[in-house]
Amino acid sequence: MTNIICITCPKGCHLQVDENNDYAVTGNNCPRGAEYGKNELLHPVRTITSTVRITGAAIPRLPVKTDKPLPKEHMFDCMDLINSLNIQAPVQVGQVLAADLFGTGVNLVSAKTL
Repeated sequence: MTNIICITCPKGCHLQVDENNDYAVTGNNCPRGAEYGKNELLHPVRTITSTVRITGAAIPRLPVKTDKPLPKEHMFDCMDLINSLNIQAPVQVGQVLAADLFGTGVNLVSAKTL
């Protein structure tokens, strides 16, 4: 049995996931908690938000995020990529800055127009 806290909403339900019983989840107050608990043990994912260097803009950093959750095992690789980028302005919100990260189908996109 694994205990985790659900992060799908502000409630923060304390979930118990039973790996020996087909990843049955208890302690959730909604169906999203059950799905989160099972996925967190089988294939955890996270949305990455950060900033990258930008030249030719009014500010030195551009906010970025992944357009979908990225498998957790690629988080550090994603941050290494983000730290290596230097984007040239102009950039539009939603513009893809790095496509298909690590073959996952997840893109790194701009979160602001600069």
